[in-house]
Amino acid sequence: MTKEEYMRMYEIVGAAMEVYNELGCGMAELLYQEAMAMELDAQGIPYSREKELYTYYKGQKMQKTYVADFLSQNMIVEFKSVSRITAEHRAQLFNYLRITKLKYGILVNFGEDHFHAERYVYDEDENRFVLLSRENLHHYVQP
Repeated sequence: MTKEEYMRMYEIVGAAMEVYNELGCGMAELLYQEAMAMELDAQGIPYSREKELYTYYKGQKMQKTYVADFLSQNMIVEFKSVSRITAEHRAQLFNYLRITKLKYGILVNFGEDHFHAERYVYDEDENRFVLLSRENLHHYVQP
């Protein structure tokens, strides 16, 4: 991940934090999505909302699709408004990333009593998604 890509991820999380600071916690996910679209517009951050994601089986497009909350600058942004993020919520984001072959994802939860966002990057060497943290940031973000 380049520093520029990380900064774009940082800006998206910052926009989500602004939405949280304005609306607070525990509202319906759709309200946060609408507010996020307004905030991304205000900040001039490009995005697609409720982006339909296609799946393929042996090269053939399947009828079943998924819908990601936001696609912004080659990153999938998925919203939740739950008491806490679970493995199932993370798996949903990882599945979206896998079918799109994108490497970066953000999972935001508006249901907790404090702002919570998880930033993920795909580690090709380990063939898994890794939660970015202060401890591993230097390993995944190149100058």
